[in-house]
Formats: sequence, C-alpha cells, structure tokens
Amino acid sequence: MSSTPYLRPMTDADLPSARQLWSEVEGVELAEGDSVNELAGYLRRNPGMSFVAIAGERLEGAVLAGHDGRRGLLYHLAVSSDHRGAGLGRALVERSLAALKAAGVVRVLILVSRNNPIGEKFWTKQGWEPLTFAQPMGFDL
Repeated sequence: MSSTPYLRPMTDADLPSARQLWSEVEGVELAEGDSVNELAGYLRRNPGMSFVAIAGERLEGAVLAGHDGRRGLLYHLAVSSDHRGAGLGRALVERSLAALKAAGVVRVLILVSRNNPIGEKFWTKQGWEPLTFAQPMGFDL
C-alpha cells in the first residue's frame, strides 16, 4: 500500500483519474453523461460535494455527489483495491453527505447495480435501505 490517503474536494483535473478508477472497479458503471466535460459541468453545479482520496500522487478513491435542490444523489463511489477495507469509502461518503446536509438536503439516493453484491453489502452496512416501492427508469435524449 502507498502512503496514507487524504481527502479533498474533487476538481476538474481529477476527472480523468477518477474515470479511470471508476472504469476499473467492479460494480461501477460509466454511461451516458460521464464524459470529462459532462462531469466537469456536474462539479460546477455542485461545488464541494464530490471528493477524492489521494495517496502520494495517485487518486485512490472517488465519489461524485450533488443535488437537484430537493434530493441528493451519490454516484460512482470507488476505492482502489490497495485501499479497500480501511474505511476510505465510508469517509468519502461521509464527506459528501455532510456537504449535502449543509446545502439543506435531507434525503439522498444512490443506484446500486443489481450485479454488484459487494456494493450492496457496503451500502447496507452503512445503513442504506433498498427502495422496494420504486424502480429506477431512464430515458436517453
């Protein structure tokens, strides 16, 4: 393992490394809207809500977070395999939740891939609950 990671808000400069991490971590899916330019726009609309974990010169964890003025959303939580199990994912989530709470958000949603039992276990352990009364749906423009 490299040096101990520190957390800081995500910047546009972090996006290529974050996308690389997200593409490598099982259960995290990049899709439409996840280009560097589109993600940079998301960061501008939701400043200080997304976080990265840096160890040495390397990005080892990342979470994308924001809100629509009513509900918060967390996307793409990922931690490199070298740093899993040490609470880094939880710390990233806690930072984003604190930022969302400070913005007045009282409910936060996530999407967990149906074929991601590791992710489901992580989120359940953190106190998140499945929304059995709703089904995510999408529409491409």
